[in-house]
Amino acid sequence: MSTSPASAATTSSRAAGWVAPLCWIAVLLDGFDLVVVGTVVPTLQEPGEWGLTGSGTTFVITIGLVGMMIGALTIGTLTDLVGRRKALIGAVTAFSVLTFACAFAPNEYVFGVLRFLAGLGLGGCLPTAIAMVNEFTRSGRSGRATTTIMTGYHVGAVATAALAIAVVPNLGWEWMFVIGALPAVVLVPLMVRHLPESASYLVAHGRRSEAEEVARRYGLRLEEPAAPVAEHAGEGAAATVRTLFGGGYLRNTVVIGVTSFMGLLLVYGLNNWLPTIMREADYDLGASLAFLVVLNVGAIVGLLVAGAVADRIGARAAGIVWFAGAAVFLALLSIRLPIAGIYAMVFLTGCFVFSAQVLVYAFVSANHPPQVRATALGWSAGAGRVGAIVGPTITGALFAAGNAFPGGFYLFAVVGALGAVAFSVAVTSRSSGPHRAHVPSPD
Repeated sequence: MSTSPASAATTSSRAAGWVAPLCWIAVLLDGFDLVVVGTVVPTLQEPGEWGLTGSGTTFVITIGLVGMMIGALTIGTLTDLVGRRKALIGAVTAFSVLTFACAFAPNEYVFGVLRFLAGLGLGGCLPTAIAMVNEFTRSGRSGRATTTIMTGYHVGAVATAALAIAVVPNLGWEWMFVIGALPAVVLVPLMVRHLPESASYLVAHGRRSEAEEVARRYGLRLEEPAAPVAEHAGEGAAATVRTLFGGGYLRNTVVIGVTSFMGLLLVYGLNNWLPTIMREADYDLGASLAFLVVLNVGAIVGLLVAGAVADRIGARAAGIVWFAGAAVFLALLSIRLPIAGIYAMVFLTGCFVFSAQVLVYAFVSANHPPQVRATALGWSAGAGRVGAIVGPTITGALFAAGNAFPGGFYLFAVVGALGAVAFSVAVTSRSSGPHRAHVPSPD
């Protein structure tokens, strides 16, 4: 169907008024979760609290990541079956209720179970939000849409770290989880009232008249599914997964899994260990903590630049450049510099490291048809969560061996280079525009 330019502009602004901000806040919750456990662990290690040991600390940090990995893999597929709207509202609600419950956990074991269950819900937020935002974005701007929505992740991380400085000493660690659950009180009702179902999902499920109405209201052009969706949920889930691991998509599925593993290994490895590595390099504690803030500020700037570049040269080409740039700047962090120079280097590292992984999501969104898009994004996020678990573990081993500096940065640089090599093997679809099948091209 077609719309006039004036109508498209007006209705597209409506979409920007609700879909993008609501999805951005959902992704912000992921950023909250990235750092919240790290902000309360020192308190939980105190004898007056739970007296967490080293193994107990590892448990409470990693168990949530395991839940998020499973959530990304399962809810991503579920999203392609029940719809973006239901999946996102359900994921946000589940995560928020279980995060609130964490404030009342009596010990590390109950806390760990609640973190795992909350992770299941949160794991579905990211792939679902990215799929929805891309499906309400004009063709050719998926890179910018994806990177912009992911700024919420780093805003959430920075805000949570800053909030913890005031909340944990004065109110107690429990209030971090109460505050983390509060956005849902406003967000979920707004989603129920204002979040539409994706036209791409509707047309993929044979609900064409509803899809045309959504497309008309929001100034969109309909995407045609590359294949019909199975009628029954079980059959549909199996068929959706088979699509990713067969036919023309197997190569990209493997590449996306490997590249995401590398990307999130860098994201979580740096966020968890940068202050510690810098302390080992003889920078003072205040500067070491400030490096983490500078890193995430760089991430926000890098995301905005990366999106514009991806829309101009393609997400795959931009991703290769960004992974390679990350490798270069990570290697350069091994050089001791004056404080101003190291701040600049950390900022540039943040610009490249975090955007590299987000460009993988942009590539997935632009190169998969609507009926498997959220499943593919879920696979990308789920495979990446394995890297999120491995990254801090490897860096911790280097620290224990007394080689976190410069060994940690050399390791991260190699990971960035491997990410660039892996991404270069991916193939782009013949067309990522609407009304065309998303069949990978061997070019």
